[in-house]
Amino acid sequence: MIVENHHIAHLNVVSKYYRFAPEEIDIAIKDFQSVLEKHGYHPDGRMLFSILSDPTSEIMNAEIFLPIKEDNVMIQEQEQINFRSYLSIKPMIMTRVMEDFDAQSQVRYWELIDYIRRNGMKQKTPVFAEFKNSHLGRDYVEMSVGV
Repeated sequence: MIVENHHIAHLNVVSKYYRFAPEEIDIAIKDFQSVLEKHGYHPDGRMLFSILSDPTSEIMNAEIFLPIKEDNVMIQEQEQINFRSYLSIKPMIMTRVMEDFDAQSQVRYWELIDYIRRNGMKQKTPVFAEFKNSHLGRDYVEMSVGV
């Protein structure tokens, strides 16, 4: 199911670009977290990323976003970290992946792209994947794209 009028909004977000094999996303996230921790910053546990390449590519280009507890960032330029005091993207369309994340994320990605085409919309952002946890403790992913 595709939901319209979705919105992503976070305060105090740092981001960094990565290239990795899709199965190595955890390595990229851990690297990013260690860079932040080395400089005294504290991710708040939430995470999202934008898919900047064809999702079927062997190597993925992505921008990983981590909201942090601090409200400013002073990190050396060579770390190539971007800071946004407020990240807001709207309007978007969104779908959820509730299980079998590896296989279903490919299916949902193409469902979003097809929905845009069928409804005469224009894609304005890359596809975002946001990891979430329900009040019952169930992990899921929201995949969304700006239109």
